[in-house]
Amino acid sequence: MEYRIGTSGYSYEDWRGVFYPLDLPRGQMLEYYAQFFDAVEINSTYYRIPHRAVFYHLGRKTPERFEIIVKTHQETTHIRPKSAEAMQKLIQSIQPLDEMGKFQGFLAQFPYSFKNTPENREYLLKLREQAGVYPLFVEFRNRSWNRPEVFQLLQDNDIGYVNVDQPLLRGLLPPQDRVTTRTGYIRFHGRNKKEWWEGTNQTRYDYLYTREELEEWMIRIAQVLKKSYKTYIFFNNHPQGKAVQNARMLKEMLEAQKSFWEEARSG
Repeated sequence: MEYRIGTSGYSYEDWRGVFYPLDLPRGQMLEYYAQFFDAVEINSTYYRIPHRAVFYHLGRKTPERFEIIVKTHQETTHIRPKSAEAMQKLIQSIQPLDEMGKFQGFLAQFPYSFKNTPENREYLLKLREQAGVYPLFVEFRNRSWNRPEVFQLLQDNDIGYVNVDQPLLRGLLPPQDRVTTRTGYIRFHGRNKKEWWEGTNQTRYDYLYTREELEEWMIRIAQVLKKSYKTYIFFNNHPQGKAVQNARMLKEMLEAQKSFWEEARSG
């Protein structure tokens, strides 16, 4: 029942004074982050695919067992005509991480407009091919994907499913505990209903979970852990370091629960 908890991105300036020391050089943020978490999502690749040297240095700054998931470029999920070129470029970029054993897969976060249609299901299969030998995890926003045949399609083609926590709004996916590969995946986006549709990336994810709200997820998380060899849990509610607060809170809760499970098993 292995799991990794972290945040979606780490180099946010508004985390200074909340998580990072105010005078910490930007180039040392990941090293500091890695003292508290053993995994991270790199989301900046959605906007720009960096030179492989960037990933080389990220890999060198982190401990041996640190693991990294990389989000696919917007060309892959939102624009799409030149996805093959973007994926090939991204695969070349992450090679240093792969050689260090730290790269654990690609995250493709599709927009709400990406609905469950025959054409889009075919596109997923093409994307699976473009990802090559690397793990691929897909996050849907549109509720039309919440169907048994979709989960079977993902399972048959070794595509990981991302369970999400987000506002309970019409058309969005509900909280789930689906696992379609050997690896489970959960992302917490916050429940900011007011800003979800019209807000910016800053305001949309501006939400701090309460302990009670995270406790609602404990049974689902336990189910995901049972169905997988490893599970990634990331918090995307990044404004003012809220993701860090909630990631540390959930980590503490799961560690306490894990101790309880181990004591019950041994007793």
